[in-house]
Amino acid sequence: MALLLVNILLLAPQWLLAGRIGPQWVAIEAFLVVGLLSSLPRRRWSLILAWIAAGLLVSISILAFADTVARQSLARPLNLYLDIQLLNAVYALLSGSLGVLAALFVILSLAIAACSFTWILAHLFSPIKEQKRRLDKRIIGSGLVVLLSVGLTVNSIPGLSQRIGWPGVRIAIDQTRHFFRMLGEREQFQQELKAAPGNYATLPKLLEQLKNRDVLFAFVESYGISALSNPKYATVIHPRLNELDGRMKDAGLSLATGALVAPTQGGQSWFSHGSLFSGVWLDNQLRYDLLLASDRETLIDDFRRVGHRTVALMPAITLPWPEGKRLGYDDIVVRQDIDYRGPALNWVTMPDQFTWSYLEQSIRTEPSPVFVELSLISSHAPWTPILPVFDNWESIGNGTIFAPWKDAGERPEELWQNLNRIQEHYALSLDYAINAMIGYAERYVDDQTLLVVLGDHQPAPLITGTDASRAVPVHVISGDPSLLKPFMAWGFDPGPLPNLRDQIPRMDAFRDWFVRAFSQ
Repeated sequence: MALLLVNILLLAPQWLLAGRIGPQWVAIEAFLVVGLLSSLPRRRWSLILAWIAAGLLVSISILAFADTVARQSLARPLNLYLDIQLLNAVYALLSGSLGVLAALFVILSLAIAACSFTWILAHLFSPIKEQKRRLDKRIIGSGLVVLLSVGLTVNSIPGLSQRIGWPGVRIAIDQTRHFFRMLGEREQFQQELKAAPGNYATLPKLLEQLKNRDVLFAFVESYGISALSNPKYATVIHPRLNELDGRMKDAGLSLATGALVAPTQGGQSWFSHGSLFSGVWLDNQLRYDLLLASDRETLIDDFRRVGHRTVALMPAITLPWPEGKRLGYDDIVVRQDIDYRGPALNWVTMPDQFTWSYLEQSIRTEPSPVFVELSLISSHAPWTPILPVFDNWESIGNGTIFAPWKDAGERPEELWQNLNRIQEHYALSLDYAINAMIGYAERYVDDQTLLVVLGDHQPAPLITGTDASRAVPVHVISGDPSLLKPFMAWGFDPGPLPNLRDQIPRMDAFRDWFVRAFSQ
């Protein structure tokens, strides 16, 4: 029983990732641990060792499950050195999607399950009575020798290496490797920081073409290139983008589209924001923290230097955000600063149409030019409910118009039982986000405005598949066609669809190109 339970605990994360039982069926560590513990004499120290082994195996299994979750949601392996900081974000996502009580119930259930497995394994590991062990000892000892020999030579046996493995050892080695890699990450990042261009104060005509113009950078949650290339989503998104093209022309606006490669997928969108504005590649939390600790300037400093009021509009931030002060914004507007009186929609604190309306009614109210970083979150999981976009923008007000959608749509725990429904709702929520953007642009963008709308990252592999590109679409809109010429010289194309060339630039290449292009 102990052997079966340990084998399942070690291999279940792999099975979950693969979506089936297999390809590995045997964890050699299970035979090693169970065999050694069962051959020990029944002493006090052996009972203590049984508890230690049980706790260690359960901990390794938890790490393996966390690794699976990271691969499914962020398209990368777990890095315990960095990802331990994400526990608060995980709780915020659970409480926002399921409610506080349900989130606490989930966490408590997981804790009870971990303790229960530890207790069960410790008792199963406890050595059997001496008179029952003599024959067992020889059998187990001989079996261990055979299994260890097979395990050590498994890679040389055709077909067997896929069925037998060391999953517990692998996860321990991976985390150790990540730890030592992070120890060298500081020096590597400092070298990259010194080499990256970033001080533009001496440019004689810094951002000359954008003086006295409002510049808006709007990040659309989970808007990845798969929304355009995957037929499952393209059938929904392409008609909306065609509508974007037509409505911009009717409004006398110019539109161009390109693509950039994001440093993250499925979450941690601040890596994308930071990479785009700083000109440095930020693909993990340590790099982001090192950037904040440095004196590196960003695009925010560039615009403030030429007289723009710089604003961060972040409706999803509900906790203190000291990073915003370090980045140097003149004004930081988070959830508690926004007079929104409509309902929260699961994790989403307010719908995108309200955020766009708030931008126009409360931020773009002064004659001086403004630079805004805007986060749009309606296309964030769990993608329910799906709202309509109101034609009468004056009716948005303080958001009470959204009250009928407080309990509308499927509940997340129901929706997320069906993968096809999840994917369908992802496309619909993204369609809403683009539609709200279209409504704002045709009403409030003019020849004194440059609007850059881009995805923050691709959604999780659950939506894109495991081998998807990390590229995101970038739409540029203005009433002044001359503001789009630099983008098209950089490889953007007129219209709503990007030309997906072989070499798509990364987000960290954007700042240097952008500043130089608009400073001539």
